Formats: sequence, structure tokens, C-alpha cells
Amino acid sequence: MIHRPSVYRWLFAASACVLLAACGKTLGGYPNHTPTASLVAPSTSARDDKTVYMDLIRQMQQQGAYYASLAHIDAYRQRYGDAPELRRRQADALRATGQLDAARTIYRGLLSGDQAAAAWHGLGLVDAQSNNPVGADEALLKATELEPVNAAYLSDLGYARLCAGQVTTAKDPLAMAAELDPTNAKVIANLALWAMLTGDTTRADAIMQRGQLPANSQDDVRRLAVQLASRQRQAAVPPARAAMPIAATTDIRSTSTKADVPASMLQRFTTDATAYEARP
Repeated sequence: MIHRPSVYRWLFAASACVLLAACGKTLGGYPNHTPTASLVAPSTSARDDKTVYMDLIRQMQQQGAYYASLAHIDAYRQRYGDAPELRRRQADALRATGQLDAARTIYRGLLSGDQAAAAWHGLGLVDAQSNNPVGADEALLKATELEPVNAAYLSDLGYARLCAGQVTTAKDPLAMAAELDPTNAKVIANLALWAMLTGDTTRADAIMQRGQLPANSQDDVRRLAVQLASRQRQAAVPPARAAMPIAATTDIRSTSTKADVPASMLQRFTTDATAYEARP
């Protein structure tokens, strides 16, 4: 039996350099989570080695160190055997590093059991990265049905619909995500992006300011809105084919129509918007 302190020293020394260098900047998109704080070794009296190692892998992925996490997943499997969460984290890392076919195979093997929602979510992100908006919507919707209060799943579903030009149907999951997790910068950015794509830039600005998004993140949302609107205008179907399933995209620079979000969200993000915007 390996003495616990030596195991901790090995685990954390092996990953410290990678974790210090890793970052996970994402705005509005899917791939990474917000970077977490630096790792701190847990009490040896409260956690066993197996749990500590899984926690290490989780934190590496939260900080964007996906290649390193793949190496540690292999090492974990050799030391402690396989587990559903380990396979799902392997699929997450494979997806994040562009190995989509391998990730898809693992996700499909996890569509039952306690990893089912995460596996459907992962499949949705794989389809989104593979330019399959229909498959992405179906898989992400399934994930939200299995975990209806998961703000990340709802936000990714809404974002996928925005990318597919389905601005109207993106509203509900984005509004629900913002109410469930109103301090999540990615969730707030996606809701603001939706507002911009409806043509309501005043509301979008109020949402971003009320959500305390940094100025550079607000600029990123505006640039992304312009890019999506431009791309979707170019891909718009002719009037004779208007019955195609993907909705027409709203021109964010010309429309004045405002889509409504739930009243509580309007109150939270736009009440006294003028006074709020005047604050430093």
C-alpha cells in the first residue's frame, strides 16, 4: 500500500505546472468552463487517494488542461480501474481537443445511467462542432429534459439555436438559464447575444452591465452578434423556400421588434436601466 502523503506529492507535482499555465476563456460558446482557483491539497484524513485523483482530473478540465487530463485519466484507469464518470471526462477531453469521432463513441456508450444527461450534452456539443445543428438541438434538448435545472445545458441549447438562426426558439432556454444562474458570465453573455440578435441593443447593454460583464467581454458579445447576423443573412433561404425548418435570422441593425423575456428577467436586468448605465 502506498503511503498517502507520497501519493499526494506525486499527483500534485505531476500536474502543477500544467494547471498554472492552463486557462479556459470562453464567451458565448461551448468548449471550456470558467477557470477555477489554484489547486489546494485536501486533508489526508478526509479524502482517500482515489477521490483525490478524480478531483484532480476534474479541476484540470475546469482549467482547460484537457491534454494533461487525458494522460491522468489513463493513469487513473491503470491504478483504480474504470468508471462511468472517468469515461465521460475522457470524452469531454477528446471533444475539447478536436477528437470528435472518439468522443462521440464514448458518449453514446453512456446514454443510460447517471452520466446520461452529461453524455447527451456532450453529443450535442460534438454535433455543434461538426456543423450538424439539427443533431445538436436534439441532443442538447434531451440533456435539458434529463436535467431541467442545469443552467449550463440550457444556455448551450439556446446558444446552439442562435448559431442556427433560430433566434425566437432560443429565448426560453436562455432566459431560464439566466434566472437559474444569474451570476454566470457565460450565461449572461448568451442572453445578451440573444437580445442583440432581436435588434434590442439597449436591452442587451442593460443585461451585460447589470450582469457586470467586463468591457472586453461586452465587446466580444457585440462582435459575435455582428458575425452571426452576417453569416445568417448570407445563408438565408429565398422566399420561395421559406418553409425550410431553420428560421430566418433577424437583422440586428434594422429591426425594431422586441422579443419578450419572462417578466422577472425583465425586472432583474432592465429595471432602472438608464440609471444603472450611468454608474461607473
